Amino acid sequence: MAMDHWEAHTVTSAEVVRPGQVAALAALFDDGLPAPGVGDVLPRLWHWVALPHWPVSSEVGPDGHPLRGTFLPPIELPRRMFAGGEVEFHGDLRVGETVRRESTVESVKEKSGQSGALVIVAVRTRLFGDGGELRVDERQDLIYRDADTARSSGEFAAVERAAELRPVGRPLRRADAWAWDFSTDPTLLMRFSSATANAHRIHYDWPYATRVEGYPGLVVHGPLMTLTLAETFRLERPDGEISRLTHRNKAPLFCGQSASVQGRPTADGVALELMGPDDTGVRTAVNVVSSGGTAVQAS
Repeated sequence: MAMDHWEAHTVTSAEVVRPGQVAALAALFDDGLPAPGVGDVLPRLWHWVALPHWPVSSEVGPDGHPLRGTFLPPIELPRRMFAGGEVEFHGDLRVGETVRRESTVESVKEKSGQSGALVIVAVRTRLFGDGGELRVDERQDLIYRDADTARSSGEFAAVERAAELRPVGRPLRRADAWAWDFSTDPTLLMRFSSATANAHRIHYDWPYATRVEGYPGLVVHGPLMTLTLAETFRLERPDGEISRLTHRNKAPLFCGQSASVQGRPTADGVALELMGPDDTGVRTAVNVVSSGGTAVQAS
């Protein structure tokens, strides 16, 4: 990894919690809850959508992400995955307000996994209110690794071509208490990509996703899966307040695959999991902790 001339540095910016982006996510979920308007409290994790950053076109890399070697290190491994992280909420963000964002790369770790070499990058972002008070303190873990050019089989055999998939309507449908069905289609993925300024081609470019990065189909965004679990908590506990949230993406979910959300209330919050087709394993796990609680990790 060519790191000789790269150094981690802090990037600071003043940004508006954008009402249009908030309305876009509310329309995407279409779950019956009113879209937060200007002055309203921003739901937890919605800052991923409300504070997007579009790089200029000359700074976009071949995978659709910003070129590496500026803010992010110059890692040459092609596959980038949103692996998880932790968010602490010290106060509310409100739609329409201006916040100060400070982001820095905290660590870069090279490791060897079952699929070969990989690099884990931890990015810390803090959001401050107009009075300088800390509102959100977050760590995100990104994983870079080699592409898998081998054709997948087994559960992936059922992944349909993007052109054959039809709109699913509301992505979240209640099945029982703390049990929801989750469905995706290419239009949903495109809308989320646009709302979050995420141009990663694995989410909308079928030939790139399958032929270059070796996936069996379009990949559902890691942040979308995590937000879906947080939204399930909001639907089940509309008056609940999250003080801390840990999240981990364990395996990819592909567009058109059936999935389900399962929640388990704990003494101090809720453990939530997004399961793959026919309960074939956890794709994303989220642990929600209420104010003053102690974390109870999801399996």
